[in-house]
Amino acid sequence: MGLIKQAIEARVAAEAAERAGQPVVITIARDFGAEGHEIGKMLSTLLGIPLYDNELLVRSAMRAGESVDKMAAYDERRAAEFMAFLPDRVDSRTLSDKLFRSMSQVILDLGATESCIIEGRLSDYLLRNNPNHIAVLVTAPFDERVEIVRKKRGLNKREGAKLVREMQKARETFYKRYSAGKWKMTDGKDIVVNRAKLGRQGCVDVIAAAYNAKLRELGIYEEEVARVAEEAAAAAPLNVEATVEDAVASR
Repeated sequence: MGLIKQAIEARVAAEAAERAGQPVVITIARDFGAEGHEIGKMLSTLLGIPLYDNELLVRSAMRAGESVDKMAAYDERRAAEFMAFLPDRVDSRTLSDKLFRSMSQVILDLGATESCIIEGRLSDYLLRNNPNHIAVLVTAPFDERVEIVRKKRGLNKREGAKLVREMQKARETFYKRYSAGKWKMTDGKDIVVNRAKLGRQGCVDVIAAAYNAKLRELGIYEEEVARVAEEAAAAAPLNVEATVEDAVASR
């Protein structure tokens, strides 16, 4: 029940932050193979706030007036296959630039309106001036990442190492191209978590602690959770223990 209560309390505080016009946004940059996406999903469940990854692509495609399939071919996660962000492909540059412009606006809109988690897509750079932005890098030593990728994809060690190098280079190239060389994956991070040392849950716990600390800094966390708890207590029948869960369920 402790984790459930923590998730509900965090969600209540996040809703209050949004109502107060102070949403807290977590961006996650991921070294390839460090399981940043899996950590993002676990964090989303714990905090009760949405994770934006593939949906960014869908929203951006709609904004740009292009099909999702067409835009997916030039998405950051597949850059190594399609070479979309390298300078010798004019057709690729045109479409990928269009996608990035559209995606940038989606990210900025989310950062201004909704407490959420955003993965990749240079979101840490785009939101660098947002005072309620927590920039995270999920990393692990190269050999550890190779082992994770190898096991997941049924590759031998050489194939795994080759894939990790290629995809890591693609992500670094994406940062360099669309920040005009001003930003690297390691720049401007508030938190760096080592998946190899902390494990996925350990990484989630560290990031969640920072998120809740930010809500407290904004004066939202305890105040809102206490208010909801009081509402639950006032509404509860005699001799029945009131909980935050009851209050949230009735909202």
